[in-house]
Amino acid sequence: MTEKFPANLLTPVGRFLQNKLELLKKRKKDISKEDPFNDPSRVTDNAATDTEADEQFGHARTSALRKELSRAMVQIRKALTRVRLGKYGICEECGQMIDTDRLIIYPEATLCAKDSAKREK
Repeated sequence: MTEKFPANLLTPVGRFLQNKLELLKKRKKDISKEDPFNDPSRVTDNAATDTEADEQFGHARTSALRKELSRAMVQIRKALTRVRLGKYGICEECGQMIDTDRLIIYPEATLCAKDSAKREK
């Protein structure tokens, strides 16, 4: 049988991940407000070429940040599910315990370092 983290350790990890998720949700909402394409006055504005370029850049920047935040939020939700199932800290690929040093640095990890590296190739 595979080892598991004790429930008394999973509770604070779950709280930490939930708080991190809430912060990311708020950050994503704030970034959406920064997107120049969401400015209602933009429709009636006959912008100069340099303003248009700034808006394009601002939109590309905020879109990339939102995409990265969404990816992080999915990973945290996966980790929270594993906390609820009592499988937190167990690699979803090989079933072995994830190194605690990795979990300290990256608490939302659902893969051990070896399987994570395989997936990134």
